[in-house]
Amino acid sequence: MSRDDDSPALPDFCEGATALPVRGVRAGRAFAVTDWVAEEVPVALEFNGISHAVMLATPLDLEDFALGFSLSEGILDHPQELYAVDEEPGPLGITLRLRVSNAAFMRLKERRRSMAGRTGCGLCGTESLANVSRDLPRLSSASTPLRREAIAHAMSQFRALQTLQQATGAVHAAAWCSADGEVRWLREDVGRHNALDKLIGALAANGVDAAPGFIAVTSRASFEMVQKTAMAGVPLLAAVSAPTSFAVTTAERVKLTLVGFARQQDLVVYCHPERLALAADKSPEPRRAH
Repeated sequence: MSRDDDSPALPDFCEGATALPVRGVRAGRAFAVTDWVAEEVPVALEFNGISHAVMLATPLDLEDFALGFSLSEGILDHPQELYAVDEEPGPLGITLRLRVSNAAFMRLKERRRSMAGRTGCGLCGTESLANVSRDLPRLSSASTPLRREAIAHAMSQFRALQTLQQATGAVHAAAWCSADGEVRWLREDVGRHNALDKLIGALAANGVDAAPGFIAVTSRASFEMVQKTAMAGVPLLAAVSAPTSFAVTTAERVKLTLVGFARQQDLVVYCHPERLALAADKSPEPRRAH
């Protein structure tokens, strides 16, 4: 059973999903079929034997997730500080055992001295209000503005590339796109932050220079999404939904171009519009962005 009447037929096998029997009613007719449900499991991250965080995530691309999380959270200064990742499944979930450099481990221990706790809900357990607005890299200005059509082109590719979303209707995606709007790297997860961390990890592991392109996501743009994009050195974040006020002020501070409501040919630019070449439009401005 596909999520939409016009969706492609479900595959015989779908990595990251479990086939379950379901019943329901569609268009007034009862049905009983086997449907794909996105997997969500606890994933614990340990650094040099010390437990640091537990996230609820889709168990795909976990090495990318481990590297991307470590970079976007500032635990690693560069990918070479991660020496190895061992994945250990267990009855309660999956443990990722990361072996990192002594310098990275010392930074982590320094942060943990004042940490009360951490969960997978974003900023829960952050050690202080000051740490929320920790130093982020200031992004350089682009020499050539990005064409508005590039963002529309990137968003139009998501449906075909999101195989797990097609099967389950339950996951987000984050993609790195070239300046002309071609999706080059894409990762999926039940959590939007996890999808972005997986993407950042994949880019870093493959030595991709991400600065000339942009990141597009199938979610709203929260503060953490802006923070992670800035940590990856990417100057533009385009979201299919709205940003939060904290996301906008943070993007303004780090000189990141933040785009919301990127749907078909429409978009809203919340800060640093100089990186986008917007076509002139003499029609009246809409009262609301959405």
